[in-house]
Amino acid sequence: MPDTRSLKETIWHVIFESDTPAAKAFDLVLIVAILASVAVVVLSTLPHADAAPYQGVYFGLEWVFTILFTVEYITRLAVARRPLRYALSFFGIVDLLSILPAFIGLLLPGTERLLIVRTLRVLRIFRILKLTRYLQEAQALRTALWQSRHKIAVFLTSVVIIVLIASSLMYLIEGSINPETGLPTNDKFSSIPSAMYWTIITMTTVGYGDVIPTTVGGKILTTILVLVGYSLIIVPTGILSAEITTKRQPPAHEAVIGRACPGCGRSISDPDANFCQACGENLNPD
Repeated sequence: MPDTRSLKETIWHVIFESDTPAAKAFDLVLIVAILASVAVVVLSTLPHADAAPYQGVYFGLEWVFTILFTVEYITRLAVARRPLRYALSFFGIVDLLSILPAFIGLLLPGTERLLIVRTLRVLRIFRILKLTRYLQEAQALRTALWQSRHKIAVFLTSVVIIVLIASSLMYLIEGSINPETGLPTNDKFSSIPSAMYWTIITMTTVGYGDVIPTTVGGKILTTILVLVGYSLIIVPTGILSAEITTKRQPPAHEAVIGRACPGCGRSISDPDANFCQACGENLNPD
């Protein structure tokens, strides 16, 4: 009778590890299947996909991949040493989201297009190709974002305040009622919410041109807001860059290495030095 525990451990190594030929082969086949399923989802949105010969093919392929990924997900839960930990992990959530839209689509047609989330599963290739250093860099970026969350929150709050103030001013300037016609001077700014759309587009310097001011006051405010937008764009970049730089610097207690010169107090990095390179003081008077 086969050892169930041994079989479970073997399957675990195949689907959760990538240090054996079998595990690497499984992961590579999985990556190919993920890419193929994503291609099916993308192609199924083309105009010809609604035609009878193609609709059934795409539908069948989508469900073939969905069933395969469902079996894989259940197997991962069954052999995982800590099933709940896997289910709540990043890849566990992505694995679940990659199959849920297909089942939800049975009740809400159209949601199956969300199967494109399967693309995230390709991130497993970093582990397969031993590119863990890139994942470590991603972790460093996430840590920097978390550490600077308070500064970013203050920045976003300031942006929201500026948007509200600028939108209100633009509504008063451009949306004022023309006494002759009884209509807003510019119907694109008939309310503060509609003015908020213009404010955000202007501050981000995108400038679609679908909403533009027509009065002198509105054009002056637009010019000021563009300059403010340019200034604000660099703020989150600076906050994040400073946080990453701080994390990469060694702690203060590690920066000072070796002895201190009795003459000038400078740190001596070379433990075998006899004289201070800065002032020439004898470091070994005895």
